[in-house]
Amino acid sequence: MKALNVNSEIGRLKTVLLHEPQEELNNLTPELLNELLFDDIPWLPLARIEHKAFQKALIDEGVDIIYLVDAVSEALSVNSKIRNDFILEFVSDSNVVSDTLKEALIKYLKSFKDNKELVLKCIAGIKKEDIKSYKNKTLTDLIETSSFITNPMPNLYFTRDPFVIIGSGVALNKMYSETRRRETIFGKYIFKYHPKYKNPDMYYDRDYDSNIEGGDILVLNKETLIVGSSERTSPRAIETLAKNLFFNKKADYKRIIVLSIKKQRACMHLDTVLTQVDYDKFAIHEDVSENLEIYLLEKDINKENKLKATKLNQNLQKVLTKYIGKEVVLIPCGGSDLIAARREQWSDASNTLCISPGVVIAYERNDITNKILSDYGIKVITIPSSELSRGRGGPRCMSMPLEREDI
Repeated sequence: MKALNVNSEIGRLKTVLLHEPQEELNNLTPELLNELLFDDIPWLPLARIEHKAFQKALIDEGVDIIYLVDAVSEALSVNSKIRNDFILEFVSDSNVVSDTLKEALIKYLKSFKDNKELVLKCIAGIKKEDIKSYKNKTLTDLIETSSFITNPMPNLYFTRDPFVIIGSGVALNKMYSETRRRETIFGKYIFKYHPKYKNPDMYYDRDYDSNIEGGDILVLNKETLIVGSSERTSPRAIETLAKNLFFNKKADYKRIIVLSIKKQRACMHLDTVLTQVDYDKFAIHEDVSENLEIYLLEKDINKENKLKATKLNQNLQKVLTKYIGKEVVLIPCGGSDLIAARREQWSDASNTLCISPGVVIAYERNDITNKILSDYGIKVITIPSSELSRGRGGPRCMSMPLEREDI
């Protein structure tokens, strides 16, 4: 089996990429919450305990865990030029406007002897006080009073979004917000230089113009993707992804089912309102199915290297049934109780991670939805989430499958 192999949402999960929350959460401050896309500040000690429970649940199910920090460190260790290029690109991505501060930052990062410590510091955020030898020398230095030279990356424990494995290839995403765009540098170096994961087919690139994020991409099977047109993923980006998939001779993809969902924070990504939990079952937030617009992107057989977009007039259940090949059941998050549905969707009841057909990991706090899933024959493995859920993402958001068994 290839090191990268994801041809479904439900095939037995073999290897997954995670990032355990670290000092970047401690560097969140109230004035940074909006810029860094948080509603509240998670308490790091408990967040790490909860994340370790997530790790244990995966290990107990036979899943191998690759940690993002380790993978990046291994890529940077290939040779000194790669490490140097990473430092220069990280500084460039961080928009440090003072030339003198930029020079001091580069020198500071090069001073790290251990690549893992270097990567952790880049994620945690770098304060002016970290560079002991630096003194304010320019007007920019004096006026820019932020404590941080580079902001922390607290969203990075949601490893689903910066890149996504499609088949044996990778979409290295252009993130919606500037604060998260820096996260994709880690994927770039993993897939360019890591001895095990380097040089896959690239179906999207972080330097493209249009934004797309991994939480909006669901791999239905070897021929079909489901992609959300959402707050964070633009129609133009979906078309670019489609062209790169459909006209790649190594890929077998024939269609993308596009679901246009509400452009709002409550359902920022498709996987916050829809995830597959079994061969023929999906967990869904029913608010999304009302007035849901569904489109189909395919090759235009009449025009070379062109796409054909069609608006579908069928409901989601019928569309999924057609392309899965068996009658699909949509399991409502929160059941028929509208208040429970909205409350539990906010805490990511629909954002399950499928370990194998009919087996999912979910937050224990969403007890109503979890019981409903169990009533439908789904085995639900629950994990604690009082702090992790403050980041607005669930088990699927916190995981990037690298390898699944084919089904």
